[in-house]
Amino acid sequence: MTSTIDPKAIGKPVRARRHVRTLTGYLPEVDATGKEHWPRGEEEVWQAGLRGVDQDVPSITKSIVNHVQTSLARQAYNLDDLGAYQAAALSVRDNLLVNWNETQLNYTRKNPKRAYYLSLEFLMGRTLDNALLNLGLKEQYRDGIKKLGFSVEDILDKERDAALGNGGLGRLAACYLDSGSSTELPLWGYGLRYKYGIFQQLISPEGNQLEAPDPWLDNQNPWELPRLDVTYEVRFYGHAERLSDSRGVWQGGQEVLAVAYDVMIPGYGTKNTNNLRLWESKPKRGFDLNSFNAGNYEAAVASSNSADAITSVLYPNDHTSFGKELRLKQQYFWTAASLADIIRRFKQQGKPLKELPDFVAIQLNDTHPTLAIPELMRILLDEEDLNWEQAWSIVTNVFFYTNHTVLPEALEKWPVPLIEHVLPRHLQIIYDINLFFLQAVERKFPGDRDRLARMSLIEEGQPKQVRMAHLAAIGSRKVNGVAELHSDLVRTTILKDFVEFEGSSKYSNVTNGITPRRWLDQCNPELSDLITKTLKLDKVVWLKDLTKLDGLLEFTEDAAFRKEWAAIKQRNKERLANYVQTTLGLTVRTDAMFDVQIKRLHEYKRQTLNILGVIHRYLTLKGQSPEERKKANPRVVFFAGKAAPAYYIAKLTIRLIVNVARVINADPDTKDYLQLYFLPDYSVSLAEVLIPASDISQHISTAGTEASGTSNMKFCLNGGLLLGTVDGANIEIAEEVGESNVFFFGHLTPAVEDLRYQHLYHPVPLEEKCPTLHRVLEQVSAGLFDDADIYEPLLNTIRQNDYYLLTDDFDSYIAALAMVDEAYADKEEWTKKSIRTTAKMGKFSSDRAILDYAESFWNIEPIPVTAKK
Repeated sequence: MTSTIDPKAIGKPVRARRHVRTLTGYLPEVDATGKEHWPRGEEEVWQAGLRGVDQDVPSITKSIVNHVQTSLARQAYNLDDLGAYQAAALSVRDNLLVNWNETQLNYTRKNPKRAYYLSLEFLMGRTLDNALLNLGLKEQYRDGIKKLGFSVEDILDKERDAALGNGGLGRLAACYLDSGSSTELPLWGYGLRYKYGIFQQLISPEGNQLEAPDPWLDNQNPWELPRLDVTYEVRFYGHAERLSDSRGVWQGGQEVLAVAYDVMIPGYGTKNTNNLRLWESKPKRGFDLNSFNAGNYEAAVASSNSADAITSVLYPNDHTSFGKELRLKQQYFWTAASLADIIRRFKQQGKPLKELPDFVAIQLNDTHPTLAIPELMRILLDEEDLNWEQAWSIVTNVFFYTNHTVLPEALEKWPVPLIEHVLPRHLQIIYDINLFFLQAVERKFPGDRDRLARMSLIEEGQPKQVRMAHLAAIGSRKVNGVAELHSDLVRTTILKDFVEFEGSSKYSNVTNGITPRRWLDQCNPELSDLITKTLKLDKVVWLKDLTKLDGLLEFTEDAAFRKEWAAIKQRNKERLANYVQTTLGLTVRTDAMFDVQIKRLHEYKRQTLNILGVIHRYLTLKGQSPEERKKANPRVVFFAGKAAPAYYIAKLTIRLIVNVARVINADPDTKDYLQLYFLPDYSVSLAEVLIPASDISQHISTAGTEASGTSNMKFCLNGGLLLGTVDGANIEIAEEVGESNVFFFGHLTPAVEDLRYQHLYHPVPLEEKCPTLHRVLEQVSAGLFDDADIYEPLLNTIRQNDYYLLTDDFDSYIAALAMVDEAYADKEEWTKKSIRTTAKMGKFSSDRAILDYAESFWNIEPIPVTAKK
């Protein structure tokens, strides 16, 4: 006899020990009196070996040098700025881990209800500076790093932005995680560990956007902690069979492993340190040796490549069938692994699953994680043997859904045949949910077949589509929009039928917020220090209660304070100009107004309106005499943002901006009065330089299309005034700061549909409707800025349909820009407006927003680490 093995098991990873402990740590055993027993070894020896957070410069430098010597295997003789950054980052991570362990053990002891934030994006930005700020150790590390022969500014610059997100959705998620820790809430995030970000944006000689890979992990990521023992098997494809009572069996297909990586999220002014868990996809069998030996090398690595692709790229292009399938696999892989982890952690408390809603709240950030709803149903039905009513009751009390758009084209839908191919069991469950739901609708609205068709989870067509927003709405306990106007539009348009069926109390609003730590103290430290000195408050106090900024209002008439305020703005402009000079080799004048629009490139955000306004300004200046030009307000206009790789019109807008800049900046007649720059490869770090430098920022979406926006809040918090439409959070900002301190233009939301109707059925020639815009488009068509024909597809979106109402709003927009020029001419009054704007931004803290979720949605409470057990 000898030992034998099943040939099918060859190559499978050996996992004799599954992950059976809770990640938050064992709790010590206690005796009858409640005294804790030390688990093993000599307690005194253990206690002597435990470290705390390094608080003084000698212990900090010792920690950094230790990491240089052991983690990096380098010495002082061969250490560059990158190595110094890595060693400093590892040293800071050690401190975060001390607080992280204490926080998780505290949660385990208290066993509170916890919230989990599921987001496909977490746009974290750089971590080192933020971690030092939140730990309160920035000056100590600055001194320690200097003693080691390096500059903290130089090593901060060596960190690459984490490529885990692209736009406002991901930055909002990052702010909420920061605020969750800072407000001491038991809140974890779950996302994907993308090997490459959406792309690195480059600009070709012709002005076209080029997309290159963004290999942000090339130098490793010192902030993550691999959890190789936290793995889950995730299935795709195969076949599903129905059993009795809505249960089923799902077998066969492809199985991949989800491997956890943890990122510590420190709170500000507290020890509380929460967690962001990211999943990386790995093959269950990494290498097929039999295929390799047979000479079939491609087959030997096929399964490995297929698994690795799932977390390779953020938002793979879904204009191909392969890309669409990969995006669906991404969403299921992430939600399945996250739910498996959440349920494991819950079950280790020894509680029955019926109590899951009492201890778990899961927030769905947009529709991307909606597959979590049928996945949890599958787990409860097929693996936990609950009946349909029990399972559906648990699901609809665990999930909460945040809607981020009312644009029909942005409401996620998946083809039924694709879901049937990739997730056959989930399609069965979705159809079952739909049947039970529509039966309930029919009982309340008998005979209303049109309503049934509108509310169905399945949209009829070729092919049929699953409406993910509908599934998220009916599967969640509460649904919210992200600004008052947006939430009202959700209730009265896209989910109107659901409000009538389920009641308005389920559908509410939580206006977005931003963290003032990163978006004021970190990116604009001089202004933060001035505020601290002026308010005579500890910085921790006002950064955690932003309403304290109200105290600045009494200083608007203080000439010395205004002078300091304006001087800081000027130095921030010079910092931005230095960035442009260093990175692009271009010289920016700093004695002009800085006008900034930084957003994802999209037609509804109307960067096109902005660049056409710039062209109008240029043509006007060209038509003036030198004496008239001297009266003009010098303006420097900045654009930054990425267009989706397949979004042709958005990419044409970038090309137009770049080529208009070439003409304007080289024109001797106008370059002293107007400059234009497109800053490539927009990121959080670039935003941290642009935002503090702005005098005016543009948020000019077509009314009723921008859910909220958060960049508007960041600009205003830094004293930049707002030029915008009556849309999204612009409305609430104006309510807070006063309409005399913002510049509004354009048609209002109620008029939008009527105007679109007029465009379609009663069009008016552009030269009659808006002669000023007609003149601008004619100059573009004439080839003033590039090839005469290249921009015609972009211009035709305005001439032929104008869905986003540029022709209706252009004259109003130009008038608003003139109002800005007039206001800026009075520098003292402008500074007063700037101060008033910052002073009234207290409502827009993400601390306030996350506490709204905690109290009104999740029913969770702060659990400070310092609390006694």
